[in-house]
Amino acid sequence: MPASKRDQLLATAERLFYEQGFHATGIDRIVAAAGVVRMTLYNHFASKEALVAAVLAARHERFIAHLDAAVASAAPGQMTLALVDAHGDWLERYSQHGCIMAQAMGEFEEHSPEIHALAASAKTDLLARLEAAVARDGLDHHAGLARRIFLVLEGSNTAVALLGARTAQADTRAVVDTLLATARSETR
Repeated sequence: MPASKRDQLLATAERLFYEQGFHATGIDRIVAAAGVVRMTLYNHFASKEALVAAVLAARHERFIAHLDAAVASAAPGQMTLALVDAHGDWLERYSQHGCIMAQAMGEFEEHSPEIHALAASAKTDLLARLEAAVARDGLDHHAGLARRIFLVLEGSNTAVALLGARTAQADTRAVVDTLLATARSETR
């Protein structure tokens, strides 16, 4: 079944925003690449900012669904590692140039508090999922463990563009394995 014009615009805009930047990508470029007229875009999105918000929301929803599916199928005591591995898989499949949310936070901090807040909320959502995974693994009494793992994941978001997805993923997993082993040894 062919994608709706709205879905086509979202997918095209996401790709262009990610590859070229939000501010560097104009409406004319998006509609031309999507094969629609400008009016079609404005029938679905009131403004470029509304399109950006919809792109970020849709991408975050897919990202979170990807993480949640991995955690849901993880063995007991392996929730955190499942989330970390799913994050690495996402980098390899969809984010080889870094995090679109970090990109949005950088580009919109002074231009649109609403877009900046939407992207920051996505980061907060990831941290909350890490906290829940750490708790379900029985390690929530280690203050700051989820936050430290979050910092490692955020570092991998940046490192992927320089090191490549597989190296960033392997190094991230090694650091997280060490953090978890340390936390587990302190529990005994």
